[in-house]
Amino acid sequence: MSDLAKVYDPKGVESRWYDYWRGRGLFAGATGAPGRQLSIVIPPPNITGALHMGHALNGTLQDIVARRARMQGRPTMWLPGTDHAAIATQNVLERRLAEEGISRQEMGREAFEARFWEWKQEYEARILDQFAKLGCSLDWDRTRFTMDAGLSHAVRTVFVRLYEEGRIYRGTRIINWCPRCVSALSDIEVKHFDRDGELVTLRYPLSDGSGHITVATTRVETMLGDSGVAVSPDDDRYRHLIGSTVRLPLMDRDIPIVADESVDAEFGTGAVKVTPAHDPNDFDIGQRHGLEQINIFDERAQVNENGGRFAGLDRFEARKTVLEALRERGLVEAEERPYLHSVGHCDRCDSIIEPWLSEQWFVAMKELAAPAVEAVTSGRIRIIPAQPFEKQYLDWMTNIRDWCISRQLWLGHRIPVWYCASGHTFASMEEAPVACAECGGSDIEQDPDVLDTWFSSQLWPFSTLGWPEETDDLRYWYPTTVLVTAYEILYLWVARMIVAGLHFMGEVPFHEVLIHGIVRDFEGKKMSKSKGNTIDPMDLSDRYGTDALRFSLARSAIPGQDTNVAEEWIEGDRRFANKLWNASRFVLSNLGEQPPEGLPAEPALPEAWILSRLAQTVRAADAAMDSYEFAEAARSIYQFVWSEFCDWYLEMAKLGLRDESTAPAVRSVLHHVLDTTLRLLHPLMPFVTEEIWQRLPGRGDDESIMTASWPADERMHLDPDAEQRMVLLQELVVEIRRFRHEHSVAPRTKIDAVVVAPAAHAQTIQLHSQELRALAGLEELTLAEASPGTGWSRIVVGQAEVYLPLTAVADPAAERGRLTKSIFDLQAQADRANAKLDSPGFMDRAPSDVVDKVRGQLAEAQARIEKLRAQLEQLPDG
Repeated sequence: MSDLAKVYDPKGVESRWYDYWRGRGLFAGATGAPGRQLSIVIPPPNITGALHMGHALNGTLQDIVARRARMQGRPTMWLPGTDHAAIATQNVLERRLAEEGISRQEMGREAFEARFWEWKQEYEARILDQFAKLGCSLDWDRTRFTMDAGLSHAVRTVFVRLYEEGRIYRGTRIINWCPRCVSALSDIEVKHFDRDGELVTLRYPLSDGSGHITVATTRVETMLGDSGVAVSPDDDRYRHLIGSTVRLPLMDRDIPIVADESVDAEFGTGAVKVTPAHDPNDFDIGQRHGLEQINIFDERAQVNENGGRFAGLDRFEARKTVLEALRERGLVEAEERPYLHSVGHCDRCDSIIEPWLSEQWFVAMKELAAPAVEAVTSGRIRIIPAQPFEKQYLDWMTNIRDWCISRQLWLGHRIPVWYCASGHTFASMEEAPVACAECGGSDIEQDPDVLDTWFSSQLWPFSTLGWPEETDDLRYWYPTTVLVTAYEILYLWVARMIVAGLHFMGEVPFHEVLIHGIVRDFEGKKMSKSKGNTIDPMDLSDRYGTDALRFSLARSAIPGQDTNVAEEWIEGDRRFANKLWNASRFVLSNLGEQPPEGLPAEPALPEAWILSRLAQTVRAADAAMDSYEFAEAARSIYQFVWSEFCDWYLEMAKLGLRDESTAPAVRSVLHHVLDTTLRLLHPLMPFVTEEIWQRLPGRGDDESIMTASWPADERMHLDPDAEQRMVLLQELVVEIRRFRHEHSVAPRTKIDAVVVAPAAHAQTIQLHSQELRALAGLEELTLAEASPGTGWSRIVVGQAEVYLPLTAVADPAAERGRLTKSIFDLQAQADRANAKLDSPGFMDRAPSDVVDKVRGQLAEAQARIEKLRAQLEQLPDG
């Protein structure tokens, strides 16, 4: 029963137990089982590489929820899967091909797609294996991929239904365009960063030669596509010019001056150049005034034929060349650089995006978003934490714009729309229709674009369960219980899943959304491949053990806040696993083959105290996990195991085990506390808890700690009186230990102690003098009614006074010098605090909490000085 190795070795444990759990089907969710079910769908990671620390955090938190639910007897299903991530995967696959000297254009679309499926098989397997290494208890038989046949059928169904409802349309408007990916992006796939640029003020000559109007821009090259200048209708400076024209420099065409309410007369020059094909605000102005839409860039952001003599230049080359040409004509009035302004970047490749006029497919979102707003405001969906994420969600959803869903890629779900030679357009559920749905003509061609990746992943909570078919899984597991995800995809994914679930299922996709932050590096910086500061969770798992990594992630996981996991934390939690391991070795070595018969009816103080503290810990951890406060749950368990169980109770239990009259009661309590603690800790640290629990006698019919019951409410063991009495003993031990440390008393040197205390305290001390002597290193412990006189150091512990012999001090002269220096330093602190409190300026300006803090520092210093002076006076001469 006690054959645990002296040191816990995760490498010899983790894979063995994971295979054991998986081989016995302990992760599988039983559809139709009675009870309050728990269902979770994993945020599917992209098949572009390996898991990062964010995935490790996300997986750990979901696994805690799933393992605990199973132990609570709840039917539990945690569905795994991966996402095709079209833009990202196509980028990395093209880079791989470039290394081989091949381009996708040379391969052709069909061969490129075949290569993608090979990639998918390789990288999906690696990602799922990494989840297993993290101990994630995923329902592997339900693994899904966003381009599986079933999920692809769901995507086609959704597109066709929305198309037939008139909610999907094709239109020409400004979209975000990535010249590197050669594809459209939605607004929320664009990251904005402040960048140094330049602000150039230009003169546009009036066509009649009577003067000029001044405009400013950070993108000089776009003036080649200007089709107007806009001013505020209330701006007296320009009112007389409204309706007239300017001669566009370099392009030599006349463009009108229009009045538009969107122009702020107080900003800049009060006049703005209007480029409808390259700015969303300008597009709107152009629509209102019928201005020409002149697109000056091709798909690679090179100037096209509409740019005149600048055609063929890259956009950044064009910026320099156009500016130089304007300077030569004397039309540059001012140049401000560096000029800090926000610049949009592609979320996938970090290239600067171009607002670009393009024909794309869109989903009309306004009506679809309304029920998703109500679902949150009514409480049908709870976002955790509500602040600030509920407000952010509602703000975005109430101001939502139509969603650009087409992407100019080869990877992804092909848009199920066909065009016929007669000019008809139709959507079809058939993968390869042979004739036009309107005229029956056979000359048809499919739209070449694919759908935005998020179009398919918005269906994840129900497409993975078999929709649009009415499957048993769909009926039983939908809606899911909780979604655990990062705040970065609140709009990209969470909002869209809510919209899709309500529209197609008539029900919310989940009842709760737990938002966690991102994982930063050991210095608190955001991780980035470009910075070279990414941290591989697999490496940390190999070095410190998976349990240590998981526990560190859990105890830093405050909902909504970024996680800053330091390596020393993980090393500390590795030591915590060893602490638990060593404590378990001691307990198991003192238990027989059979479990103790039961807890004592009237336990002694040490046993009553540890049972009460265990009960408090179970209640605290249980409540914390109910509210997804994993950090608080981990903190309370850590405190109990390390300090109360290991540092205090085990030391007292050693004494009880030596006495045959008390040993049975001590063994039963040791067994109960270890068993309960292992079950409480299992969701956070699954491997070490299973390895220990399997050696614990009295496991019953449970084949694994995974199937053992979650710790029941232990309130029957709550004993406030035992806790209060134990606090007295602990404080006595701590103060005596402090005396020994401060006076350099050797650890093995036994000293005497005299205690003067009220009757109630004296009784507790008398009953537990054996424990006190052992824990505090005492030779004799005497209860007295008064001080023993000179030669003793007095320590006050609540209402008790402890007298310790000054003869134990090894070098009185050295001790006198140490105490004198400490008093001097403390007096200096007290003088500084007094000076602040005597200063009218400080008292008038400082916040009340700061003043209170200084007063507290003064009182603490004065009390310490008084104590040290008393010790100094009591020292013997020497």
